[in-house]
Amino acid sequence: MLKSFRRFLVVQVGAGLTLAAVGVLSAPAADADVLATVNGLEITEGDLEIATSEYGAQFGNLQGDQRRAALLSALIEIRLLSSEAEKAKLDQGEAFERRLAFLRQQALHTAFIDKVVNEAVTEDQVRASYDKQVAAAPAVNEIRARHILVKTKEEAEAIIKQLGEGGDFEAIAKEKSTDGAAANGGDLGYFSAGQMVPEFETAAFAMNPGDYSKEPVETQFGFHIIKVEDKRAQQPPVFDTVKDRVRSVLVRDKYVEEVSALRDAAEIEVKEPALKEIIDGIEKQRQGAAEEKAEEPAPAE
Repeated sequence: MLKSFRRFLVVQVGAGLTLAAVGVLSAPAADADVLATVNGLEITEGDLEIATSEYGAQFGNLQGDQRRAALLSALIEIRLLSSEAEKAKLDQGEAFERRLAFLRQQALHTAFIDKVVNEAVTEDQVRASYDKQVAAAPAVNEIRARHILVKTKEEAEAIIKQLGEGGDFEAIAKEKSTDGAAANGGDLGYFSAGQMVPEFETAAFAMNPGDYSKEPVETQFGFHIIKVEDKRAQQPPVFDTVKDRVRSVLVRDKYVEEVSALRDAAEIEVKEPALKEIIDGIEKQRQGAAEEKAEEPAPAE
């Protein structure tokens, strides 16, 4: 569905290959199968997993062995170029040390998120949050309807007369309707308020299941004859289809909670007044959001 929360949070530097190039996140070769060697240096399955998490999105159009091969090829290039960089003593100097220190902090930031944030959100919490949101959602009615769309009022009136004489709505829709739903007998599926143009929606919601409109309904698209098939309360999304999104929200909240606690306990001084003002504003928004969240009722047991 989306970029992972961890990738969203971790600041990207350069092409993202540098982490593996400097060996910040190198996996022990003994812990995984060796996939290749480059001048005697092993590249393991663990290295490939790290490469996948760091820049696998660049190969998102590849699958299976094609994807693995592309990632392994990138790791081989990293080993070759990083070795040459060492020979040229590019790993020396203050600028490189600063960059290396930053990348180490970045890796630790990622490790903290994986261990403290991600692992803190359990499946039970995800399910409880889903149940709470479903229970709190306002009741919304929706209807399932069919329609026949024609260009003129006269055509619509002739079809209504045909229906009154026992004509089959679906068959007529397939034969005479001019929109894309014609092939399905004019079936528009279920929809709720706000999803259709106002004139169509007003007429459809005023009807009972089994009824069809006895007068043509005019909209910007032409003239409609509407038949309502069913009315029901809108169904919530199935848990399995939204659980990843629910989890992402909980992980985000946990991250904010951890960062807020650390910020509050730390001595942070921003030297530039303009930057301090902006950061202070961000912190006020964060605190306001946290207070609103604290006022929410706890999930039912």
